[in-house]
Amino acid sequence: MLTWKAYVAHPLSYMSYLDDMTPSLTPIQQNDAVLHHFSFTPTQQNEPKLQHLLLIGSPTRGTRFDKSPTLAKDNTVPSVEFRFCEDREDGCIQGGEIDATFMPQKEFPPWGEVVDEEHLQDSRPTETPSTPSERMSLVNEHEVHLLEEVDQNVLSNRILVLSRTNKMRSALEYFRSMELLGLCPDIHACNSLMSCLLRNGRFDDCSEVFNFTRRRKMASGHTYSLMLKALANSQGCDSALKFFRESESDIGKDFDAVVYNTLISICGKDHRWIEIEQIWRSMKVNGCAGTQVTYRLLVSSFVQCGEIELALDAYHEMVQNGVEVCSDTMHTIISACAKEGKWDAALSVFQKMLMEELTPNVVACNALINSLGKAGELKLAFQVYDVMRSLGHKPDAYTFNALLSALGKANRHHDALQLFEKIEGNQMFQLNVHVYNTVLVSCSKLGLWDRALQILWQMEASGLSALTVSYNLVIRACELARKPKIALQVYEHMVHQKCKPDLFTYLSLIRCCIWGDLWEELEEILNMATPNVSLYNAAVQGMCLRGKINLANKVYTKMRESGLQPNGKTRALMLQNLPKGSQQIRRKKNYRRVKVYR
Repeated sequence: MLTWKAYVAHPLSYMSYLDDMTPSLTPIQQNDAVLHHFSFTPTQQNEPKLQHLLLIGSPTRGTRFDKSPTLAKDNTVPSVEFRFCEDREDGCIQGGEIDATFMPQKEFPPWGEVVDEEHLQDSRPTETPSTPSERMSLVNEHEVHLLEEVDQNVLSNRILVLSRTNKMRSALEYFRSMELLGLCPDIHACNSLMSCLLRNGRFDDCSEVFNFTRRRKMASGHTYSLMLKALANSQGCDSALKFFRESESDIGKDFDAVVYNTLISICGKDHRWIEIEQIWRSMKVNGCAGTQVTYRLLVSSFVQCGEIELALDAYHEMVQNGVEVCSDTMHTIISACAKEGKWDAALSVFQKMLMEELTPNVVACNALINSLGKAGELKLAFQVYDVMRSLGHKPDAYTFNALLSALGKANRHHDALQLFEKIEGNQMFQLNVHVYNTVLVSCSKLGLWDRALQILWQMEASGLSALTVSYNLVIRACELARKPKIALQVYEHMVHQKCKPDLFTYLSLIRCCIWGDLWEELEEILNMATPNVSLYNAAVQGMCLRGKINLANKVYTKMRESGLQPNGKTRALMLQNLPKGSQQIRRKKNYRRVKVYR
């Protein structure tokens, strides 16, 4: 049996409506409003009227009074808050309030002095929260609405509108009110509510709505998709996969493409390409045809995981099944194949885009040109460049870097320099460090130290900071041109620019000093550089070849003291240049060692 309790701001307002519920009135005072408490027991006679007391979850809006407790203000709206408690239970399930504007209108007597001064104090102890946070903590989240409307379509539309406008709490209260009354929101309202809850991080409430749709056997693919997202966001990819496998067996493997697409996207974010492949195979076994979104997700996920072969398989299946291939998917395939050196596959997709009157973007063109250049397909690379210009694309620094690299790969360094001069003469093109370094490679190969210096100064004048590799290439050009002093000047400028030399810098300088007989500078370089076996081997070998035996012995001794082990060529050169007496003594020692070993 249920016992109903209510607090009425205007007791006479609802007495006529609840006149057959035998209320027992007790007036109380709360803030400035006069309230009356009454209780009644539902019977067969009043039970139909109780069905109109639908639940609502907003805070109580009691009618405010003047300081005089006997007179109410005009046009006030009476309201009632009620609770219902089960017998033998201490806790009450919070209801809410009933707005009189939703109740049947009856004629009420004029407001009179209905307050008895002797009953202004409530016999029940009350405690008012002092802070907003304390008041909010007392609000029961499982609140429900007192609804006058019982049309499922109307209420579903309200949930839909509230969810789309991100009124999460109100939408959830409407949903729980309908569920309590045995009403069923339509699937669109439920999905919209789940999406709203998911946006606000209310994963438990999202699960509640999903379980409702599953109990009613109305869950759609979109519903399962939203639940997968909620699980992935709250518990991770593994929980989403587990839920998918359990649900797949429960519903007889009848998922649509939306569910599979969602799960592929979830696994793709975690780079779980093995699970993605399994989902893809399961999708085909269950007879679910992939959509354009499915294949786009498969291609992008496999490419991100570095599985280019699987990405190509997904692309070919997409074409075979007659699914329209979007330009984004083709761009992804071209870039991935070009990066992996599969220039023929990239070129095939590029040509297919042109036949279907699709426009490849600049990134795809640059990737294909670069791949063709690395493969030595110089003619094809420039053909793609011409197509790129005909499509109206403006070449950028990456385009020119790919073309210069292709010419360098084909040992056509003079052509690379000529192309660079044309690019340099066009003020519309903005060059970067990589373009300058690529053309410096051609200068170093040809030993054009003066042109290399000119390009280096030009790069610095344009505001670009030269890298260590840039200075190394210029020093290398000076080395090949037998310009050791110029190389040392470049090195000094490099240090002045606070660019840190590396091993290749010191090796090139040591070779320059050896060919230029700059022995003091060579020793200074060895003292400045971090001890390295390659540097000492190069120095000792060069000194031996140039006849500087004493200096070679000095450097060799320092090398051994540093704990560095010379290579075979260094040992052989040192043995050849030892004095004859020292050679005989060393040979005897070696002979004795061999005899002992035998």
